[in-house]
Parts: sequence; structure tokens; C-alpha cells
Amino acid sequence: MTIQQKIQLLREELNQHNYNYYVLDNATISDYNFDIKLKELEQLEIENPQFFNSNSPTQRVGGEITKNFETVTHKNRMYSLDNSYSKDDLLDWEKRIQKMLGSDDIEYTCELKYDGASINLTFENGQFVKAVTRGDGFQGDDVTTNIRTIKSIPLITNGDFVSDFEMRGEIILPLDGFRKMNEERIENEEEEYKNPRNTASGSLKLQDSAEVAKRPLDCLLYQVVTEERKYKTHYENLENARKVGFKVPKTIALAKTIDAVFDFVEDWDLKRHDLPYETDGVVIKVNNLQQQDELGYTAKAPRWAIAYKFKAEQVSTVLEEITYQVGRTGAITPVANLKPVQLAGTTVKRASLHNADQIEKLDIRINDTVFVEKGGEIIPKIIAVDISKRPRNSEPTQYATNCPVCNTELVRSEGDAKHYCPNEFGCAPQITGRIQHFISRKAMDIDGLGGETVDLLRKEGLIQNYADLYDLTVEQVIPLERMAEKSAQNMVAGIEKSKKIPFEKVLFALGIRFVGETVAKKLAKHFKSIDNLLAADLETLVSVDEIGSRIAQSIIDFSDGLGNIQLIDRLKVHGIQLEVSVESLKGQTNKLAEKVFVVSGVFYQMSRNELKKAIEDNGGKVSSSISKKTSFIVAGDNMGPSKLVKAESLEIPIISEQDFIDMIN
Repeated sequence: MTIQQKIQLLREELNQHNYNYYVLDNATISDYNFDIKLKELEQLEIENPQFFNSNSPTQRVGGEITKNFETVTHKNRMYSLDNSYSKDDLLDWEKRIQKMLGSDDIEYTCELKYDGASINLTFENGQFVKAVTRGDGFQGDDVTTNIRTIKSIPLITNGDFVSDFEMRGEIILPLDGFRKMNEERIENEEEEYKNPRNTASGSLKLQDSAEVAKRPLDCLLYQVVTEERKYKTHYENLENARKVGFKVPKTIALAKTIDAVFDFVEDWDLKRHDLPYETDGVVIKVNNLQQQDELGYTAKAPRWAIAYKFKAEQVSTVLEEITYQVGRTGAITPVANLKPVQLAGTTVKRASLHNADQIEKLDIRINDTVFVEKGGEIIPKIIAVDISKRPRNSEPTQYATNCPVCNTELVRSEGDAKHYCPNEFGCAPQITGRIQHFISRKAMDIDGLGGETVDLLRKEGLIQNYADLYDLTVEQVIPLERMAEKSAQNMVAGIEKSKKIPFEKVLFALGIRFVGETVAKKLAKHFKSIDNLLAADLETLVSVDEIGSRIAQSIIDFSDGLGNIQLIDRLKVHGIQLEVSVESLKGQTNKLAEKVFVVSGVFYQMSRNELKKAIEDNGGKVSSSISKKTSFIVAGDNMGPSKLVKAESLEIPIISEQDFIDMIN
């Protein structure tokens, strides 16, 4: 046996022992014997560095230091899930997808919703190559070095599976491991960790991977993302992933009907407290992958999946004070300051009261005893007042009439739920908030500049708006508190680099009210430049797909503001991308303008996503459901029979993949 063969044999043997212990919970070797074999492999690798492999079991112990976690764009976006809180919500969801599919022949999978940190694992040729946090869904942080230390994650697939794929799951900290970590911290007179979820999430960003390796982190996996269609269902994907080494919880179940889904939910609402890890609900998915493709996605979530959230934990405490926060758009949010209370593993001191209508509806007053729960077990909210404990001298709450920061009189438009401070360019939180939004990851993504630094720059008189950022010099920034020369250089370099950010992100960064990320993309694509957009009248704006009168009026209000136009002019001088680049316009035409397409079936020359992009690049619109407005159906193999019937009844032309390619060429 050669040295290389011996090394390979030891790696395979140790990988199998890891799988038996950490995934199957069935140790087949003693810890002592495992360590002996690991040391033997380690020595062989040291003596024969030409056979180094980053996925060797010896690399799981960590030791590599990561000072800056690189931001990586996800190849496939990591969507959020729509939430439901009742059976009626689930029934409504089922009706929607049945209508879109034109069929009630739908099978579901039910999986527990694990409470941890979402992760995306990339495998190429069956080997682990990268791990990226969810981030904002579009991009996250590369934490490969730290993830490699988690022993329940296979570094090489063991058996026949798809070759190139992404595996999505949740990094969790089992309750027993969490308790042991806190016991050690108490012994060392250190502050206890608050809850398993936050501790697991924080562990992924530790700089020393050896410290991560010491933590009893686990990874529960729930989705395979691949263009290889080896299996026809989500359930088959996961069952086969388990066979080749992935830790897919065996709590997953198939449900032929929505009633079977209800049974699963009710069963686990009782049994969840006996699990070794935290869970806050059930995720229900359409099992058939082709049906998933047919249903597609909204701007935020897959239509083919929904989360059912278990009833949130509730506690009672006393409302001590109501204060008011000012947002970047001037929106005023009342905040309940509470007597601190433990809720779902964290200490809650504050909760949002949303607006004046909510305060009036609850009739909430200072010194009231209130019931608090975590909305979706994340954000604390007040759900009711215990009137029986109200003090006799209690008086109704009078909503603020003036801005708590600049004292400007608040305004409230008819039909608007919130009050606003109209002092747009003189109210400190609005100034800071707009700049913080401008530099955020989804917007200009400026490295080396955070919220605290923005506030400091404003207080020092160096910036009053986001255009001022581009006038900053290293010499101006260095004297600031806690600012070293290298930090100052990184900040100014990050600001300079942002000049290359594409127009659609710049448009979002401007902070025009109601113009979110998705709306900004639509507007950028339609108008091509900021000048075209701000010159458009109300009629032109509302003619754009999915742009309503509220968004349109907000854009007009923005363009009518002299201060806003002056800021835009300054951004132009600094070379910010305020029009669609020539590169991004390459290959784009109006050949399919005003045409609506439905894509259905399995394709071979292009993926479904490539087909949809080609439609949009040529001026067409993609719809997920067939209606009288549909111009063409691009049909691949196995097109749903119900869609075929509907298309024929509406006399909508059905074209093949090749027909479509010919059409755009």
C-alpha cells in the first residue's frame, strides 16, 4: 500500500466514524482509538504535504484566523418564508397554490422549523468548497473555515448523489451543549450566553476557527438546490442526501392532504418541548419539484412553502414609559419601555407600539400591566392590557404632538397610520438614518463605515447628507475618536469603491419613501436613468408594472424637493452611477414589450431561470399564472395538464423552448 493510499484509507475511515457518531448517533469506535487514528493521519499529512486536502478530517480542529469575512453573492437567492399562525392561514395558502397549479393533486412535506443561523453549503463534484451565511438573502459572509469544524457536516459525500449542488440548513446549538457552555462560563465568573440561537449565530463569526471547533455546534439540513433533476421530489432529495452523509432530521413527514399537515402541526406543538434543540414552528412545502417550479417566488418568498409558527410565549410586565423614535423618513414610532422581563430566552425591556391608532385601540397607559409576546418569537410586541390591575389615578395616553428631537410639530396625512416630522434636513435622526440607509449592504454597500461612525461624522460637522461622504478625506477622518490611520483609509477607499454600485442599488439607496429594493429594480429597468425617472409625471409612473399611485406620488414629492435635486446633482459630479450602464444594457431589447409569458414544464437548452431572464431582458413580463392577459405559454416537457386545458380554453398560443429562442433571435 502506498503512502497516498494509506492517507486516503484513513480519511475515509475517520469520515465514516464521524458520520456514525455525529449524524447517526451510533459510535462504532472509542474516543481514544479515534484520536490515535487521527494523530496517525495528521503525522502522515505533515510528512507528505503534497497530499494535503482541505477536506481531510484533520482540518476539522480549526486554528485558522479570519480577520475579515468576505461578502459573497449567493448563486441562488436565499428567500424568506411567509408565516402563518392559524389553520385558516394554511387553508388560504392551499387555495392559492391549487388555483395557480390548476389542480388539487398536491402532496406536502412537513418539517420542523429549526431556530438557529441559516447557512448555504456549496459542493462541487461531491466535495465541500464553501459556506456562506444567509445575510440579506442576496449576499452573505464566507464562513467556510469555521463551518469546516462542525463534524456533522460531511466534507465529501459518501455515495451516489448529485455532483454540484447547494445544501441549505440551520446551524444550531443543542440545548444540552448550550447548558454546558453556560456552566463553564459561570465557573469562570463570565457572563452567561442569552440563548442558543444567538450563540450559534455569533459562533460563525468568531475569528479563531479553533474556538469554533470547541463549541458543540450542529447542522440540520432542509433543502437541496441543484439544476440536476435526479429526483422528482423534495422528499427524495433529502432522503438521498441523508444516505450520503447529511444530517437531515428524521422528523420530516409526507402529507397527502392539508388535514395530515394539521395533524403534524398539532402533534409537534406538544412534542417540541422534548426535542434536544429549539424549534418555533413547522415548514410546509409542496413536495413535487416541478410544481415548485410552476409556483415560483414572490419578491420575498417561495410560493410553494409556508411556515406555521407555534403560539408565542407570553409574559406580563409593567409599562413604565412611552418614548418616541424618529425614522429616516421622519416616521414617528412610539416605543413601550417596560419593566425588564424574561421572554423566550432573552430579557425584554422595550416593545413597539406601532402608531397612535394602536395606542388608542389598546387604550394603553403608563403603569399599566401589559401582556407581551414575541411576534414570530423574534420581535417583542404588546398584545393586551390587564385592565383589572390598572391604577385608579390612570389617565389616557396623549400622543406626542411635536418631534421628540427637533421639536417640530408633527403631521399626519389622511389615510396614513403614522405621524411624521416634516423637518427633513434639520432633524438629526432623519439625517443620520438616511445616510445609514445609503451606506447599507443592500444599497451602496460601503465597507469600513458603520452607524456609529456616521453619527460621529455628523456630530463633528463633517457630513450633513449622503453626498457629503464623497468629500471626506483621510486627513479629516483620522482625528475622530477611535479612528486609526488604516481605518480612515479603509473608509475613504470604501466610499470611493461605491461609485461603481449599479443604478438600481443607488436608486434604492436614495431612500425615496415606498421605493424598496424590488421597486427600485423595476423603476431602474423602465426609466434607465434618474433624470428620466424624476421627470416622469403621475400618469407615466403608474403605467409602470406594479407601480401604484402611492409610490408614484412619493417619487413626485421627492423630485419636487429642491434639496433632493441638489443632492442628486452633487452625486452626479462625484461620478455615482445614476443611469443604467452600457454593459447591463447589452443584450437587452424591446422585442417582447407588452408581452406576458408563462413558463411551464422542464427545459433542456435553457434553465427556467435563464428563460425568465431572457423574457425580461427583451422587455417581456413573466407571470406565474395563466389569465386573459397571457400572450404566450413557453411549454417544456411535462407541462401541467390543467394549465394546458386552461391555455386551450383561453386560446393562448403555446410555444416550445426552440420557438421562444427563435423569437428573441
